[in-house]
This record gives sequence, structure tokens and C-alpha cells, in this order.
Amino acid sequence: MSYTQRILDIASSEKGIYQITVVEDGISVTKNITPANKTNNCYSISKVFTVTALGMLYDDGLLSPDEKPIDIFKDQLPDRIHPRWEQITLDHLIRHRWGIGQGFLDIDTEDVNTFERKYGTRNDFLKIVLSTDLPNTPGDEGTKGSAYSDAAYYLLSRVVSKKTGKTLFDFMRERLFVPCAFQEFAWSTCPMGYSMGATGLYIRTPDIAKLGRIYLDGGVFGGKRFISKEWCDIVFERGYELKEIAPGCHAKGGMCGQMLLVDRNRRAVVAWLGFDSDGYSERMRRFIAETH
Repeated sequence: MSYTQRILDIASSEKGIYQITVVEDGISVTKNITPANKTNNCYSISKVFTVTALGMLYDDGLLSPDEKPIDIFKDQLPDRIHPRWEQITLDHLIRHRWGIGQGFLDIDTEDVNTFERKYGTRNDFLKIVLSTDLPNTPGDEGTKGSAYSDAAYYLLSRVVSKKTGKTLFDFMRERLFVPCAFQEFAWSTCPMGYSMGATGLYIRTPDIAKLGRIYLDGGVFGGKRFISKEWCDIVFERGYELKEIAPGCHAKGGMCGQMLLVDRNRRAVVAWLGFDSDGYSERMRRFIAETH
């Protein structure tokens, strides 16, 4: 039995999965498991798309992971800003090691209508992020320095806008979504119209798999280069959202059981969307990691 068929067979028993795509040796196969809308929120898989936008700017010579947000936003800094921002780089943000005490600015779990009371503004998300306290040392790989947060990726979305004059969504629509023939796509925004970056990308499963194929093939899809092999190597080596879950096997999950998995050994990509109420996503991830 082929690798693709083994994955599709095990997925068929997981009724929380809406749709799954498996790519093996360049051949993409998609199977519907549970009836659902074809286009859905991929939640935190959105972050891999944001990382890809940063890679495009890196390749264009417009961005370095060593840059500091306070330099990029020097004309938009709030009156009150923690002195540790002087130490923070884009690399710290990408890896969630920028010294915050806990995650915040998660529109999937937080009520935006409480932001005025919690953060002092309902609409200005950039001010919310740049005004936050930084109780821990940026870059610390321990639990005190590392806190997963959607706030980091909202700020990275704003970095893309600052560098290009476009929203992250419009930039990626021009540079990736349309050239790769994505079927349907939309990205949630803050009240000021900037893409969230961390979440809220509505997309179809086969198109998530296309992004995985780009990283699998060193930045190329359909004979066209979208990002450099150098950036692909940086993403895998530094764990820029695509974290290694087994030797040569990298994955990024999203809330409610979404997944993008890139297996560099098998030369395969697996992506699915669904709603996980019983742990199917972890079962699937473990099965693929053990059979890679």
C-alpha cells in the first residue's frame, strides 16, 4: 500500500477531519472525510504564510531577521515603551522569544470588545503590542523567555505592511495566492484593516499543501521560484513555525486540529482542515511521524 493511501485510510476513520490532501512524489490527492465548507480558517497555520512573506522580503533585500521592530516603527512608537524593546529582533518575534510573560491578542479566544478596558484601545493593535510589558529576557530559550503569542505575528504582519506599503494579505495575494492558483482565500483583519498574521486565513486544504510543497522543493512550485532555498533552510534550521517533530519531518498545527506537515525524507506533504473534539489531530500527527 502506498504512503498516500495509508494516510488517507487512517484519516477516513477520523470524522473530525473535513478534508485532507496528501502530496507524494509531486502527485496531490485530496479526500473529503466529513461534509463541511471547503474554505475554512486554518488558524495558526497562518503563521507559516506570514513567515513566507518575511522570506520574500528577505530575498528582496528588504528585511533581515536581525532587524529591530523599534527601528522599523520608530515613527509610530507609543509614549510608553519597555526598555527591553531595544534588545528585540524580528527573529525573537518569529520564534516567540521576545520576553513577554504570556500570550495575548488572540482574536479567536479574546473578545475584541474588552480590549478598551484591557489594553487601553479597541482599535490600535500596534499600540497594544508595542505598549506591552516585557518581564523576561528576549532570546531566552527557557520557559521564562518563551511565550507563544498571536501578538508577535500581528506585529510581523505590520512589518510586512511597513516594508511594502501593502497589507500582508494583498502582498501575499500578488506574490503567492494568485500565481499558485489558490481557489479561494481571505484573511481576517484588525479594526484598522491590517491582516492579523497569526490567524484568520481562510483557505482550502489543497492550497495549504501547495505552501508545503514550496518548502519541500527548496522554494519552487510549478517551475516558478517563490522563495530562496536559503530562506527554506533558515525556516527548517531555526524552527520558524515549521518545527521538527521527527528527523526530517516538520509540522505546524492550528487551533481546532488543523495541520501542515512537510516530510523531507519521504518527499511528501500532508495538510488537513477540520474540527478536533477528541484528539484526532495528535493521533494523525503521531501516526505520520512514526511512519515517515
